[in-house]
Amino acid sequence: MDSPRTRILLADDHTLVRRGLRLILDAEPDLEVVAEAADGAEAIEAATTTEVDLAILDIAMPRMTGLQAAREISRRASGVRILILSMYDNEQYFFESLKAGASGYVLKSVADRDLLEACRAAMRGEPFLYPGAITALIRDYLQRDQDGGRIPDSILTPREEEIVKLIAEGHSSREIAETLVISVKTVDRHRANILQKLGMRDRLDLARYAIRAGLVEP
Repeated sequence: MDSPRTRILLADDHTLVRRGLRLILDAEPDLEVVAEAADGAEAIEAATTTEVDLAILDIAMPRMTGLQAAREISRRASGVRILILSMYDNEQYFFESLKAGASGYVLKSVADRDLLEACRAAMRGEPFLYPGAITALIRDYLQRDQDGGRIPDSILTPREEEIVKLIAEGHSSREIAETLVISVKTVDRHRANILQKLGMRDRLDLARYAIRAGLVEP
């Protein structure tokens, strides 16, 4: 039986942008735009009165911005996942988007490349970060550490740490997939994300990291 399509709310004050994004999204077998909005207030109304799974919100809209709409949707329709769409490769906007409850931040300049992946990541409960955002997160993490601020215990998620441990212990992607009951493709995606987050290149680097982090014994 086919899985139900992800029902999407698309909010952007430019009709042509909405039309273009809708064509990209509706062409996918697992995605479907079921509602559109031209500003943040309309987006909130649609998110709370229409059955949607995912809201894609332009950050700069009249009446109410995408960030304001995201905060309100997070409060009033907590089951709806949110992606922020922006023209601006701007760290402040990126961090504000995360604080507003967004699962990801997608640049309009590469939306044709990144948007589909971002939608699917959001529906899996995973964050979507473009490369510049990852750099900003790591810089923020290191700065807070330097300033003596509180930092997360680990830059990796518990699942990522689990995968690093298994990689360091010499397990293949197939063995890891069987152990964690996930697909080999998911294991490979996690590995790529981990390498990017840690700025590492290969299994050997990960093994060294796992030893330093106390995930495996030397």
